[in-house]
Amino acid sequence: MLDTAQFIKTIAIWSIPVIFAITVHEVAHGYVAWKHGDPTAMLMGRLTLNPLKHIDPFGTILLPALLLLLGSPFLFGYAKPVPVNFAGLRNPKRDMVLVALAGPVANLLMTFFWTLVLWTGAHLPGPLAYISEPMQLMGVAGITINLILMILNMIPIPPLDGGRVAVGLLPGPASDALSRLEPYGFIILIALLFTGVLGTVMGPVFFLLRNVFLQMGGM
Repeated sequence: MLDTAQFIKTIAIWSIPVIFAITVHEVAHGYVAWKHGDPTAMLMGRLTLNPLKHIDPFGTILLPALLLLLGSPFLFGYAKPVPVNFAGLRNPKRDMVLVALAGPVANLLMTFFWTLVLWTGAHLPGPLAYISEPMQLMGVAGITINLILMILNMIPIPPLDGGRVAVGLLPGPASDALSRLEPYGFIILIALLFTGVLGTVMGPVFFLLRNVFLQMGGM
């Protein structure tokens, strides 16, 4: 477990990357849904980057803080899901795939952004060197949380984004069978987490991509 000073420092470094990783992820879902015929998120005021509109007290604050405090090798969280009326989409089966992919794609784009922050922090001129370390630490945190969210959400278990993509792409009987798992999706995910299967599946992909982005950032 972290000592108090280290815990506060870690919270300061991780808070902005975590909040915006999950906020932009949700806004991306709502924006793509709006562009494909469903204005639900827009009408509810959820197409905003104001984190206060998206923060879930447990998933956005308590869960990441608890994982940090416990020294978890993986850090993740979640925001309040943006409401999407899939029946309101112009082409529900196809557009559901696009809406689902929007979140992970947003996380991938943010990974590139935080890589640029990391690189910039390492190449600051002398007078700005005092912010070099915080920028690099925040860059690493941003790369880490966005890759975790992207990879986690692409696991093909509904209601994760990967599950919705699979439901949209699979033929009728297989799609229907997978969609019936949605009420049990988070139970399955928790079971995979505590049995170590989730880490076994995500770990190699995460560390491979993380090393690639860290090298791009100059580490």
